Amino acid sequence: MNRDLVIERLSEGTATVLRPMGDIDMARAPAMRSAVAAAVRDRPPTLILDLSQVSYVDSSGIATLVEALQVSIRNKVRLVLVGINPRVQSAFEITRLVGLFTISETVTKAAAP
Repeated sequence: MNRDLVIERLSEGTATVLRPMGDIDMARAPAMRSAVAAAVRDRPPTLILDLSQVSYVDSSGIATLVEALQVSIRNKVRLVLVGINPRVQSAFEITRLVGLFTISETVTKAAAP
C-alpha cells in the first residue's frame, strides 16, 4: 500500500487549490501540513482544500486541518473545504468542528469572492 499522500496543487482564478489524494492520517498528515504551509506562504486570497479524493481522516488529519485553518487565519488567507464525503463529514461532526470551517459544494463556488 502506498503510504505517500499525493497532493495536487492547482489554481482556480486567484485561489490556490490543494487536492490531496488518499487518507489523511498520522502517517500522511505531515505532507498535508507542508503543502498547506507552502501554499499559505504565497498568500493567495483563498486557499481551497478539495477533499473529494480523501476517503478517511483520523484525529491527526483533523488536527492538521484545524492547524491549516489557524495558519490561514494568521496569514489572512480565506480557507475553504470542498468535496467532503459522508465519512469525512462524520469525523467533523463527531469532533463538533463542522461550524469552524467554511465548507463549499464546489471548487468554482469556493473560489468566488
